[in-house]
Amino acid sequence: MKKHKNNGSDATDQQYTFSLRRRDFLKLVGGGIVVTFLATEPFELLAQDHRRSLPSDFNAFLRIDEDGKVTCYTGKIEMGQGIITSLAQMLADELNVNFDDVSMVMGDTDLCPWDMGTFGSMSTRFFGPALRAAAAEARAVLIDLGSEYLNVSPQQLEASNGMIYDKDNKAHKVSYARLTKGQKIERHLDEKPTLERPADFSVAGTSELRRDAREKVTGQAKYAGDIILPGMKYAKILRPPSHGAILRDADTSEAEKMDGVQIIRDGDFIAALHDFPDAAGIAVAKIKADYDFDEMNVDDKTIFDHLLDSAGVGEVVSDKGDLTKGKEQADHLFESKYLNSYVAHAPMEPHSAVAHIEGDKITVWASTQTPFRAQEEIARLLDFPLEKVRVITPFVGGGFGGKSHNLQAQEAARLARLSGKPVMVVWDRKEEFFNDTFRPAAVVNISSGITNDGKIVMWDYNQYFAGSRGSDIIYDTPNQRNMSYMRGNGKVHPFGTGAWRAPGNNTNTFARESQIDMMAAKAGMDPLDFRLKNLKDEKMIAVLRTVADKFGWTPAKAPSGRGYGIALGIDAGTFVAHMAEVKVDKKTGMIEVVRVVCAQDMGLAVNPEGATIQMEGCITMGLGYALTEEVMFTGGKIHDHNFNTYTIPHFSWLPKIETVILDKPNDPPQGGGEPAIIAMGGVIANAVFDATGARLFQLPMTPERVKSALAKV
Repeated sequence: MKKHKNNGSDATDQQYTFSLRRRDFLKLVGGGIVVTFLATEPFELLAQDHRRSLPSDFNAFLRIDEDGKVTCYTGKIEMGQGIITSLAQMLADELNVNFDDVSMVMGDTDLCPWDMGTFGSMSTRFFGPALRAAAAEARAVLIDLGSEYLNVSPQQLEASNGMIYDKDNKAHKVSYARLTKGQKIERHLDEKPTLERPADFSVAGTSELRRDAREKVTGQAKYAGDIILPGMKYAKILRPPSHGAILRDADTSEAEKMDGVQIIRDGDFIAALHDFPDAAGIAVAKIKADYDFDEMNVDDKTIFDHLLDSAGVGEVVSDKGDLTKGKEQADHLFESKYLNSYVAHAPMEPHSAVAHIEGDKITVWASTQTPFRAQEEIARLLDFPLEKVRVITPFVGGGFGGKSHNLQAQEAARLARLSGKPVMVVWDRKEEFFNDTFRPAAVVNISSGITNDGKIVMWDYNQYFAGSRGSDIIYDTPNQRNMSYMRGNGKVHPFGTGAWRAPGNNTNTFARESQIDMMAAKAGMDPLDFRLKNLKDEKMIAVLRTVADKFGWTPAKAPSGRGYGIALGIDAGTFVAHMAEVKVDKKTGMIEVVRVVCAQDMGLAVNPEGATIQMEGCITMGLGYALTEEVMFTGGKIHDHNFNTYTIPHFSWLPKIETVILDKPNDPPQGGGEPAIIAMGGVIANAVFDATGARLFQLPMTPERVKSALAKV
C-alpha cells in the first residue's frame, strides 16, 4: 500500500510553439529524470482554439529529482481554489509516491508547459487527465529503468511509495532516488501505459489539508504586490473619469515639480513613478487633464431596454418538438421577464504586476489567471520575441474570471521599458472597479406552459447577453426552444464585460428555477414534487433527493409561509441542488438567509475537504449577487469606487451552511470551483416567494425591490 500523510505544510490566427528547448529546460531544473508525454485529447482540442498549440510530444513536464522528490510543472495557477493540493494528489496516486514528496511549480512561462488559463473549473477535468498520463508514463519509465538495474523483467516489477520492487522478493528493490541520482535521462514512451484504477487510489479521494494553508494564515504567502526589487518604482496611472472619455490635453508641470517624481508620457498614457506609492498617487492627482466625451446614453435603470433594443438576430441553442403544439396542449401559460444587473469581480487582491527588464529579456510577476496569454500580450506590446518574455504568477488572491485580462501587467511592462527601471503597478479599489470587466447585465424572457396535472409541455427560452452556459432546460419538456441573443446591433455595453464565476449560469439558473417554481405554485404542487415529476435525468434526481433528505424537506404548496426554496442546475459537469430557508422583514424588505443546504455530484472528489470549502465559498459569494451586488453607473461613469457603496457579503450574513458530496469514486472528476454558486439567486428568490408570496424578477433582490414586489401581492 502507498503511504501518505498530512504535514499541514481570445484567439488570433497567429500560431506560436513553445520554444524552450530540452537542454535549456534541463539547465533550468537541474538533474533528474524528465518525462515528456503526448498531449491528451482535451488539451489538444483546447489548443486548437488558442494562440499556441502544443508540440506533438509535449503536454506537461514532470521531474523526479535525485533525492526521489517529485516536482510537477503546470501552467495552471493557484487563486484559492485548491488545485495546488488536488493536482499533487492526482500525481502522487498515479506515480505511486508519497503525497508529501510532491511539490508544485505553477504559472511560470519559462518552466511550465503552455496552458490556456485557469478558469471554467477545467483544471481537474482537463489538466487532471493529462497530469495522470504523465505520471503513468513516468512510472512506466522508472519500471523500465528498474528492470535494467535489478536485472528483472518489467512484468515482474511493481512501483510503490517511490520504490521499484520485485513482486516475488520485496527485499530486491531500488528507489526512484537511486535510479535518478546524478543522471539526466529523457525517455519517451510511444504507447500509453495503463492508468491506476480509482479503486487503487489511496491519496485522491481523501481529504488533505491545503498545501498553501500555513503560508497564507501566517502571512508568508507571496502575491505579485509583495515582490520588491532593487531600484523598483511604484507607478500611478492617469485614469479617465469615465468609459468613453478621450484625453484632449494634460498639464503635468505641477506633478513634475515634486521631488523624486518621474512623469512618463507615451501618447495618452501618462503615469507618475516614485519610490513610494502614495507620492506617485499625489503626483497623478496634480495632473490637470481635459477630456472629450463620447458616452452611451444609458444607465443602470435603462440598460435592460437598451439590451433588448440592441439585440440582433438570435441563434438557436437547442430546438425540440413544436412550440405551437405545446402552447395548444398547455392549460396554463406563463410569460416572464428576468433581469440581472452588472456585477463586479471585486477580488480581495486587486490587479497587480511587477515588470523588470534585464538586457533583452523582461520578467513580469503578475496577478493573472492567464500567464501565457499575458506573455503573448506583453511580447506584442513591446515587440519582444516570445521567449524573451517570462511571466511568473505567485499566489493570486481571487480571480473569478476578472484576472483573465492582463491590463495591469501590460502597464507595468510598458512603464518598465519607458523608464528603464523595475516598475510595480497595483490598482487601488477605485481603479479595480473602473478597469475590471463586469459580468454583463442581461435579460431573460421565458414563455412556458403546463397541463393541469403539472406536466411541462412548452418552454420557449430567450436570453439576451447573459451567455448560454446553464441555459439548458434540464427538465423533460417535449416542446422547447432555447435562443441566444449575443450579437448586438451596434455597441451593447457602455464598458468592458467578461466572465464572472460560472459566467451566464447564475443568470440562467435564476430565471429557469424561478419560472419552474412559478409553474409549480400554479399547479398547486409542492415545488420538490413538481420538479421530480418533470425530471428524467437520474443524476439530477439523485442530487435533488439527497439535498431534500439532508434539508429535511416536507411537502407543502408554495407560498407556505415557511420561507423554503429549491433550485438546481448543472455546471462544469457537476450536478448541484440547493435548498434554503429565509426570513423576510416585510417592513424593511430585508432578506435574512437562515440556512442553505447544497448537494452535488462531481464524480470523484479528489480532495473532499477542498471541494467542501469551494462549495461553502460559492454559497457565501452567491449571497452577494443574489442580494446586494450591482454596479451603479451613468453613461460610462462608474459610481461605485469602493465597498462603501458596492456591498459584498459580510460574515454576519452567513447562514448555516451544510454540504453533501455524492460518493462517486468511479466516475471521472468534474469541476468544483463554480457549480455551487449558480443556484443561489434562484433558491433565495424561491424561498422569498414561499415566505411572502412575492415574486422577485430582478437580481440583486434589494430591500427596495422586495418591498415593491410585496406591494403587488
